[in-house]
Amino acid sequence: MVHTPLVVLSHLLVTSPYFTLPPSHSDSCLAHAPQYVAPGGRTVYFTDKACVDGLPSDLLEFPQALVREVKTPSHDTSRLLWVERQKVDYVSPVAQEGYKYVWGELNQFFQRVHSIEDASIGGLESQQEVLQSHATESHIVPQAQMLAQGPKYGLIAIHPSLIPIYDSLLPAHWRGSLLPESLTNAATIPVPSTAVKRVQHILDNFKFDPVVASLVHHISVPQMKNDIRFLTGEDGKSGIVSRHSFSSGIRVAAEWIKERIEETGAACELKPFLPGFGPNVICKYQGSANSTESILFSAHYDSRGSFGSTRAPGGDDDGSGTIAILGIARTIGRRGVKFRKNVELCLFAGEEQGLYGSRAYAREQRSLDADYTLMVQADMLAYHVAGEPAQLGLPDLIGTPEVAQLIANASAIYSPELTVGFTPACCSDHQSFHEQGYAATHLFERAGPIADPMYHNSGDLSDREGYDFDQVKSIAKVQFATLLHSAGYDVPSDDE
Repeated sequence: MVHTPLVVLSHLLVTSPYFTLPPSHSDSCLAHAPQYVAPGGRTVYFTDKACVDGLPSDLLEFPQALVREVKTPSHDTSRLLWVERQKVDYVSPVAQEGYKYVWGELNQFFQRVHSIEDASIGGLESQQEVLQSHATESHIVPQAQMLAQGPKYGLIAIHPSLIPIYDSLLPAHWRGSLLPESLTNAATIPVPSTAVKRVQHILDNFKFDPVVASLVHHISVPQMKNDIRFLTGEDGKSGIVSRHSFSSGIRVAAEWIKERIEETGAACELKPFLPGFGPNVICKYQGSANSTESILFSAHYDSRGSFGSTRAPGGDDDGSGTIAILGIARTIGRRGVKFRKNVELCLFAGEEQGLYGSRAYAREQRSLDADYTLMVQADMLAYHVAGEPAQLGLPDLIGTPEVAQLIANASAIYSPELTVGFTPACCSDHQSFHEQGYAATHLFERAGPIADPMYHNSGDLSDREGYDFDQVKSIAKVQFATLLHSAGYDVPSDDE
């Protein structure tokens, strides 16, 4: 482990997503440099001019890598924030995708930080409320400084007081992730061929099962509607206004989710991972076979809203993935399903701040040598563009192709109404497990870029045009069918 290196190192080398340093350069200065793998898969190497000058030209050719000189942070207490622009279909025409336009967008972040600098506590609704709850002084002067920037990404130094709210200060289609205070030069762990072969074995034996078809049919849309209205606060009863990772609402949601899944026969726990963040909700069904193998299905239950608004309902992002997991759990309980392999249903927090909850859990599980056959994350399932077919998007980059193929096969058999394709929508919690060498993939609502106009917006409610519960159920059927085929199952005789 090394301290965040910008006090002594002067350059970044930023790669295209999941660039791998060639073996011929395994002894280069770059191989030993501190690095950070950002959500989306770019590796950011922290180095100096001497190292950069000595690198062979083939490593510096676009799109493999871009070198950026780094400014020195003005304050020693600053934390480093990586920001990156998401691919979206609803924001700007191609003519506005130029470098100046993109960075003009990000200027909103600095303008918002300055508005907090100039305000007293209590001036900016939810942002100031969070700042106040984490303050040790009567007045906070948060600061932000651009240190380095590329075409659609950048490195920013922020005052620690901004950590709970920086996601709310970013434009909706920009995502940020806070770098750890210490970095390593450890690369991600490749998924071993033995793990891929296990998934391939499931693929080779995958065929229609009438019992599975019956079970997945019993996922309840009315129940999912009730669940999302509780989580967004639309029911007027839960009291949840926000499920932001630092909000009080996320703790209400965590306890409620835990209780609902425990009612289905799982053993659940709330697992904290960092101070201030809501906990991960980890639920396990013990398998009947004498096996170490586990199958993990997940979503993230934290949310993000609009700048200056107290509301972060997260109806689609990722309340839709959360209610799909709850729908599966409720069906397990109602139908008396018992699994042969171990099964985990996990709801992660801290996703919007940079996959923090899932990264903590994935790293812990890797340290314990946990034996996951596959991991599947559901993130944004509900938005259906008018005039398009119901869809299921699979990641075009991050994840294990064999797991994605397994999902596609399950869709063809159990939800043929879905059009399956690839999406550039990225950076969800499956990346945390993929980086730890586990076979993983991501389910998304569309075979294409993000199209939901309420993405990262306080208007992300379920009672709106385009929020499609039938599509959520269709994707949940695919999840549940994949789980049943992968884990093996037994049900009471009247269901057989």
